[in-house]
Amino acid sequence: MFGKKAQPPIKSLLAQGCRIEGHLLFNEGLRIDGEVVGDIRGMAEQPSLLVVSETAIVDGEIVADHVIVNGTVRGPVHATELLELQPRARVEGDVSYGSLEIHQGAVLTGQLRHLPPAEEKPLLKLAANNA
Repeated sequence: MFGKKAQPPIKSLLAQGCRIEGHLLFNEGLRIDGEVVGDIRGMAEQPSLLVVSETAIVDGEIVADHVIVNGTVRGPVHATELLELQPRARVEGDVSYGSLEIHQGAVLTGQLRHLPPAEEKPLLKLAANNA
């Protein structure tokens, strides 16, 4: 409704106190409360949602459709649809995004790059125009 897409469910969790060293591929939704040293990628077959909580630390590149950061990320972030930087977010790296939401208190050290829309919206015609 109103053009909002339904978010994929979070089906995976890396709990606080856990640490992964290596690349991580995930399907649908993933929440990170622990630490990841390596790249994190959402699989391209389905929409992906990544949540980096305030206790999380990620040292590596992030690629997903929708990324919510409230923790620490050291590396580039590529959010094809929406990047949300919540109040405790600390991002050290360049970010590219379809849409961007930055809350007061979030810190970003890097460059911002807006991505063009994946699909072009059709042009609207005025009814009075008869064209």
